[in-house]
Amino acid sequence: MLYPSIDTLMTHINSKYTLCTISARRARELLELEEAVPMIDNIKSAKYVGVALEEIERGKLDYTASDDPSKQQQDK
Repeated sequence: MLYPSIDTLMTHINSKYTLCTISARRARELLELEEAVPMIDNIKSAKYVGVALEEIERGKLDYTASDDPSKQQQDK
């Protein structure tokens, strides 16, 4: 069984696509930035994506959707 489970993660973020995007961005941040450290203790995962998923499960990593069109990328 995988940890954390998808059912647990879906209680925090309601979209699998968003869950994947958020965890991938956080994993990249942990990998590339020297000052980035995990926001949780007692990490069970050995890989950065797993750490990001654990942060989501424990409520340390979240997102806010923006409806502001000025923050969206324009195709010009």
